[in-house]
Amino acid sequence: MPIQKLLGGTADVAASIESEVRSYSRSWPAVFTSARGSTLYSGQDAYVDFFAAAGSLNYGHNDPDARSALIDYLSRDGIIQTLDMQTEARLSFLRALEKYVLRPRGLDGYRVMFTGPTGTNAVEAALKCARLATGRTEVLAFQGGFHGVTLGALAATSNASKRRGGGVPLANVARFPFDNPEVPVDESVEWFERIHFANRSEAELPAGVLVELVQGEGGVNVARPNWVSGIATTCTRYRVPLIVDEIQSGCGRTGPFFAFENYGIKPDIIPVSKSLSGLGLPLSVVLLREDLDLVTPGQHNGTFRGSNASFVTSAVCLSKYWSDDALQLETECKSELVLDALQSSGVAARFPVRGRGLLIGVELPSGSQADKVISSCFEQKLLLESSGRDGQVIKIMPPLTISKSDLAHGLDIVCRAVQSI
Repeated sequence: MPIQKLLGGTADVAASIESEVRSYSRSWPAVFTSARGSTLYSGQDAYVDFFAAAGSLNYGHNDPDARSALIDYLSRDGIIQTLDMQTEARLSFLRALEKYVLRPRGLDGYRVMFTGPTGTNAVEAALKCARLATGRTEVLAFQGGFHGVTLGALAATSNASKRRGGGVPLANVARFPFDNPEVPVDESVEWFERIHFANRSEAELPAGVLVELVQGEGGVNVARPNWVSGIATTCTRYRVPLIVDEIQSGCGRTGPFFAFENYGIKPDIIPVSKSLSGLGLPLSVVLLREDLDLVTPGQHNGTFRGSNASFVTSAVCLSKYWSDDALQLETECKSELVLDALQSSGVAARFPVRGRGLLIGVELPSGSQADKVISSCFEQKLLLESSGRDGQVIKIMPPLTISKSDLAHGLDIVCRAVQSI
């Protein structure tokens, strides 16, 4: 069927029966038919992907080794759905996770909790673990943080428009300002402790502290090392579990496998999702210290927490990309290419640029201007999204495996689109 006819038919269907909640299909009015690496295709039109499915395709579209392993698994009637029954695929994933992720990062002994298919499921489970371990209810989160849209995670999410979608009061979360480079680190950390920890009885302390070290949806805000160290030290001093949300920043997005590796800390609880499966399939887990693993059978479950197809592809990608530091070094090199392009084009001289690894944000004066840049990029066959409180930060987030030529081509489009406003 010609792509024009397909597009027209789909647009009619979307307008007539699809919910108003649809988002990306509005921003990018194309019908995508296939994808490979850092390119999506709509018929004969090829789009460079600086979106990577919101960070769930760090290794690109249809990684050939993961895809081949999945095809082989399916061809021999490999089990797809088993809830949390033990399977060969599940054990292979656990072995790969231990070998390539946990042990090299000193996380030996951390338990792996299967939580359900999405990142918000992992955050919900992490909050339960902290509350059960401490017997307390109030969680401390940060302004600008985004942790999901189910009610517990939504309560910890800062974005007002998303919070309104809950339709009920969102309780049991307090909030503190995220690290601001204009505020001295010592002052921020001192107030963090003074307001939420000092002179409180043990029963009045937070159940846990939930933080993204690099806020993606909040506008690509990067915490300073001393600030993170101060927050972590305070949590340790008062024996409050530190939950570091690695759902978007994990799996190599900021360089190392976890963003917290850049800060020299070891969180107590770590939600991981998005690119964990390696092929864009649903997979989420919580990594947590053994003494915090107090959730009993049935207290947190879900039909789709045993996605064997995801286990197969994840084990392949963990082995392929994390048996050495080659991908990390490649990501850090490409990060410098992005920053150099923004600097040499004059974009960085006009607008604030911040980020780490291949999660780079450019803050424009308004969300409407960011929308114009996104629209211009789409017209030039580049997919790009925005973040921040007002959608004013365009977010450069290509697959980590993108070729340098595709990266340069996409950056040229972005820079010209920004300059045109």
